[in-house]
Amino acid sequence: MTETLARADIQEIQRILPHRYPFLLVDRVEEIDGTSSALGIKNVTMNEPHFQGHFPGTPIMPGVTIIEAMAQTAAVMVGVTMELQDKNLLIYFMAIDRCKFRRMVIPGDVLEMRLTTLRGKPGAKVWKLRGEASVGGEMAAEAEFTAMMDLQA
Repeated sequence: MTETLARADIQEIQRILPHRYPFLLVDRVEEIDGTSSALGIKNVTMNEPHFQGHFPGTPIMPGVTIIEAMAQTAAVMVGVTMELQDKNLLIYFMAIDRCKFRRMVIPGDVLEMRLTTLRGKPGAKVWKLRGEASVGGEMAAEAEFTAMMDLQA
């Protein structure tokens, strides 16, 4: 018997994350396997504001936004699993380690972000995760990061 994995569309993502345009960097999250792993999708478009100033004429998605998109995917994974919709969840980076950029991400790309939990469980405030972002099966970026989750009253 095959287990059905959870998913999150943009409406559910906005019920979990406080981020909004122009800093909401994940369009949907698929294959949410509890707090173990998830696959996030970001459709990269020329309409994003960072392309106006980041290498004008040669639009390249900034590496820091790729890492942020991976972190947002992780937060949605945890939020869906722990039913944190509409709970005023805030997430703060504590560390970013082993970060490498392998390929440019440009408008028209579909960025796939695979997140795996290294440390953390339901109820924990501090989580450590590994993210790998790819385009068409080609690695674009990878990083391990530690984040603290805080529910605002």
